[in-house]
Amino acid sequence: MPIAAVLETALYAADLDAAEAFYGGVLGLEKIARVDNRHIFFRCGQGVLLVFNPDETEKPASPGALPVPTHGARGPGHVCFRLEEDDFDAMLARLAAKGVDIESDFLWPNGARSIYFRDPAGNSLECAEAKLWGL
Repeated sequence: MPIAAVLETALYAADLDAAEAFYGGVLGLEKIARVDNRHIFFRCGQGVLLVFNPDETEKPASPGALPVPTHGARGPGHVCFRLEEDDFDAMLARLAAKGVDIESDFLWPNGARSIYFRDPAGNSLECAEAKLWGL
């Protein structure tokens, strides 16, 4: 089985100020970044917690932006599983054998590879290298 771990987990909150106060202040998680009213990212042990404003994550990426598919919000969620670099071919073959379509397969600016696909419920699933988050 090539899946090594969960790399990131996404949650959704319309009030990002309250989310930042809770996850950063109450739980003491280290904030990695915040982009306006769109999202806040927190370091969570060996992984990352992503908190998105559902109204913003439903908007498609602008032309020229990274090809991250829209995800989550009003039901479907997102999970990223960590893969080792040499396990991508095995995972892609496994998904193809099961008839699962790949939505996106690309390298991030830091060189980490991600593939995106969906489960039967419509959840956005990702497999990525740990170096995506510097882990």
